[in-house]
Amino acid sequence: MIQRPRLVRYAALSVVAALLTIALKYGAYRLTGSVGLLSDALESVVNLVAAVVALFALSVAARPADEDHAYGHTKAEYFSSGFEGTLILLASAGIVVAAYQRLLSPRPIETPGLGLAISTVATVINLGVARVLFRAGRRYQSITLEADAHHLIADVWTSVGVVLGVGAAALTGWHRLDAIVAILVAVNVMRLGVSLLRRSMLGLLDTALPEDIRGKIIAILEARSAEGVRYHALRTRQAGARRFISFHILVPGQWSVQRGHDLLERIEEEVRAAVPNSSVDTHLEPIEDPVSWADQPLEREGAVGEQEVTPPEG
Repeated sequence: MIQRPRLVRYAALSVVAALLTIALKYGAYRLTGSVGLLSDALESVVNLVAAVVALFALSVAARPADEDHAYGHTKAEYFSSGFEGTLILLASAGIVVAAYQRLLSPRPIETPGLGLAISTVATVINLGVARVLFRAGRRYQSITLEADAHHLIADVWTSVGVVLGVGAAALTGWHRLDAIVAILVAVNVMRLGVSLLRRSMLGLLDTALPEDIRGKIIAILEARSAEGVRYHALRTRQAGARRFISFHILVPGQWSVQRGHDLLERIEEEVRAAVPNSSVDTHLEPIEDPVSWADQPLEREGAVGEQEVTPPEG
């Protein structure tokens, strides 16, 4: 299983990077007076808040399962990524408002060269940290680190757009270009915020694992059909990096308990090997008993004795 406590150091790296880029971008704004560079600095403030939230969420997610949280604390990551998606949307809206005001009242950009150079340094820092977080997020299957990386990439695109807009405005003398570029970048970044919110909501709603992963599980289960073994009630979900898989195995009623148990152990081992970071829960039932086929839905309707269920043929 993934060593979750190690992830906190990546969130700490994000906090340090946010503090550094805030200082650089605010300095660039003070030098130039550009609304584009101001919006870029505000985005870095949002990055700092998001990084602190990510640090807290990863600390909670690293806690082991306990009596009150038998399935662990890994879902805390979804709250962090959802919060981060919300911050991206709010920051984008703030940038649009500030840029619109400057669009109505344009002003010259002062000392653009030095300001843009400082902003470029901050952008390179964000890009480097984002790449580190992306690799760590994919390696450790952490939606929090991936969300933080996406947020930094959004900040990079914001910075690139702002640098181009401010540079073009300074060269051409068309000062409204500064605000127009800021608005276009903000609208584009909003898409990322919506994507993060959607992914977080799906995780909190216990959405099934992707189709390709479910296909691996089904292939393992169907490989036992030649032995007269069937399965049903396959259910999957994911909480952070942890995957939860459950299904029922139906075997001939004359099998001994030991034989059925040994089969389940082999199947569970194969599933865990095919789907890393998974907790597998199985249930053994006699294939001839009609009641064994009555628990395929999540909830049974009526009492067991009232049900009339016919097992499928074959």
